[in-house]
Amino acid sequence: MVNELEQIKDRNKRVEADKAWEVSKTRRLIIVIMTYIIIVIFLILIDAPHPWLNALVPTVGFILSTLTLQFFKRLWLKQIYNK
Repeated sequence: MVNELEQIKDRNKRVEADKAWEVSKTRRLIIVIMTYIIIVIFLILIDAPHPWLNALVPTVGFILSTLTLQFFKRLWLKQIYNK
């Protein structure tokens, strides 16, 4: 019984840590940086003009989507999920 309780506590700690990582600003920043670098590389490979500047468009799009998702999540939770 005690062992099962410890296993549940350990699992809860892992779940809490995973959730904290999912909503962390560090994770978002890493994704933004990786997105920018990958798109710059792609644009260089296809010989697109101004890859360093043009890579900002999808990167800013990602940032905006993460900012607005919180608003829509709260709205969804309030209007749909709680019914």
